[in-house]
Amino acid sequence: MKHPAPGADAPLGGFRFEVRFTEHLLGDKAGEVVELCRGAFSECSGLEASMEPKVIKEGGRNWGVVQRAGRVNFATVVFKRGLTRCGDLWAWFSLVGRQAYAHRLDVDITLFDGAGRGVMSWSLVNALPVKFKAPDLNASNSEVVIEELHLAHEGLARVGPVRQNLMTSGEGEG
Repeated sequence: MKHPAPGADAPLGGFRFEVRFTEHLLGDKAGEVVELCRGAFSECSGLEASMEPKVIKEGGRNWGVVQRAGRVNFATVVFKRGLTRCGDLWAWFSLVGRQAYAHRLDVDITLFDGAGRGVMSWSLVNALPVKFKAPDLNASNSEVVIEELHLAHEGLARVGPVRQNLMTSGEGEG
């Protein structure tokens, strides 16, 4: 049996993460993944999946019921107090709201350790923006550009880390 490295079982802090928005191209470049936007947010909630068990009552079985796996539901993921360098997230929400075609993106959320190494990632499949909230505009405030972004999606997967942190890669703040 393989033993974990020292400190590998220590709890991770959930305060250092990055969000990346990508799409898969069609046509001549089918399968190619294009990063459209990435951002830093102060908070991410809703990384959850729940299953509705199917209860089967069997005749003659008087001690409880049989439980079977049922449909899996995914919560709306909410990003709060965010910052991006471009207006792509608003453009995406606007495109979805104004046209019949609901343009879907994949969203990767990577959690980093204290040294800036990606240690855990989640992917949202076919995400759809369902709410975009800008901050209140006030000359005396120094609030961030995006107050809230809510995403409905068709699947949640935990994947291995694949990227370096923006802060350690020298590409900017996000």
